[in-house]
Amino acid sequence: MVITVPLLIGGRSLSLVTTLVVVTGALVMIGCGLRRHRPAQPLPWYLLSGSAGLFAAGSTLQDVGRPAAHGAEICLLAAYFVMALAVAAWLRPRRRRGDYDLALDSTLIGLAAMLASWTFLISPAVGSATPMTALLVVGHPLLDAVLLASLAHSVATVGRSETSLRLLHLGLSAVLVGDLMRNLDRAGLARVDLADQRAATLVAYAAIGIAALHPTMAVLGGPGRVHPHRSRQRASLIAGALIVAALVPVLGSTLETADRVVVSSLFALLLIGVLLRSERAIQRSLRSERRAQYQADHDMLTGLLNRSALLRALSREHTPSRPGPLGLLFIDLDGFKRVNDSYGHAVGDELIADAAARIRRVAGRDPVVARYGGDEFVVLTPCLVQQAAALAERLLDAFTTPFALSVGAVRVTASIGIASTQSGRHGVPVDDLIRHADAAMYHAKERALGYALHPSTVVDDLDTDRAGTEAPAAGQTHTGRAGVPVVSRPHRAGSTQPGQAKAGNRCTDTGSATEATSAGATLTAWLRRTGRQTAGRVG
Repeated sequence: MVITVPLLIGGRSLSLVTTLVVVTGALVMIGCGLRRHRPAQPLPWYLLSGSAGLFAAGSTLQDVGRPAAHGAEICLLAAYFVMALAVAAWLRPRRRRGDYDLALDSTLIGLAAMLASWTFLISPAVGSATPMTALLVVGHPLLDAVLLASLAHSVATVGRSETSLRLLHLGLSAVLVGDLMRNLDRAGLARVDLADQRAATLVAYAAIGIAALHPTMAVLGGPGRVHPHRSRQRASLIAGALIVAALVPVLGSTLETADRVVVSSLFALLLIGVLLRSERAIQRSLRSERRAQYQADHDMLTGLLNRSALLRALSREHTPSRPGPLGLLFIDLDGFKRVNDSYGHAVGDELIADAAARIRRVAGRDPVVARYGGDEFVVLTPCLVQQAAALAERLLDAFTTPFALSVGAVRVTASIGIASTQSGRHGVPVDDLIRHADAAMYHAKERALGYALHPSTVVDDLDTDRAGTEAPAAGQTHTGRAGVPVVSRPHRAGSTQPGQAKAGNRCTDTGSATEATSAGATLTAWLRRTGRQTAGRVG
């Protein structure tokens, strides 16, 4: 209300009195806010107080007359410079390390403001001015460009609850409007009364004083989050800057040679910045696409591939163009339901994550490891049956060590079913390969065998390699889930139940055909005909 009095009545003296009243009120409000809320970062508020004092001094010198004109301009320029320092002080903790997109956007907005200022404000006003006057004329638009870039940077980090910061943004905008009117008047592009110029700046300092009284002033200068969706708003400002730059060759046709060099340099920097922004936007889009693909293909609890990604990998490997054996181990945790029911889902998730880590560690880098669902895991590896059996042995041995969970040590073992295509990866449909391994795992769990092999894993190779060798012994074939037969090793003396398994209770090393006799006559015959193992990375 006080600010509008000089506008209605007029008069330099009344304008000066109003200025002193508003600035004094702003300083009192800042002091009360600092005393009441005690912000952790008071430096921005001290700088804003200094800026208000310098503005009052400059306004007083303006009313003295022409002898103090340079002093008034220097005080006003210093006021805006100190205000820019205050903005930098509250923006510094809000910067995120490694995030240059916001800084690049703010710089582009500042460059566009400098380009427009030099073309339409600085060049017409400098003319034949003295060096001191020219320096002052150049200083105001350049500081305005810096303040505009800082304002754009700060707006991107403001939260809904930060009322104090929003009021400061209003104050910065008012300062820019007031200085724009002053520059237009100096360049002769528009006639703006001194009272109107001061009114906009007084609104700015009044908003700063009110912001100091709000409780959220205590968090000014603290860390803030950059809102990604505001990138589109900054992009629209940059688009406007490019439109202004496109008008420069038309509207700035009367520029001198030195001015043209400056404008061309600013225009080149603006275009380079836009290209950099486009490149970073493309990189950001690619990262988002890769992140979305990773989340679609991986289980978030374990970091392993999920079922859909496994089926794609299996289909990719299971083609005629990729000859050679392909083994699939289907793993199910014994006793997981008991742990989950006894200790809750959080502990169950711990167990799943730890079990997945053990499987990944034992399997190594080459095999594909996936969480098939619940407490079921799948290991897909391009190897012969004896290597798949040896891998199953190592996995079972890894499960003999108790899991160190948040509720204490918990013993959980596993049952493993093995299925393989030995004579070519296109011999068995993908669904059948998984079903065979699942049936073998079900049989191993039912009889506490540790692991079991599906008969197709053995018979396929025998049909290919032998000439006149008899079929697998009937005593080694068992009916598994859904009537699917499986071949497994029989119990040995001293075998134990799941949860108490020992390394000696597992199948012997398949590298020796003599020790493999416990897996049955069919498996023994197959092992005697097995060549050197193959290995390779899954595509």
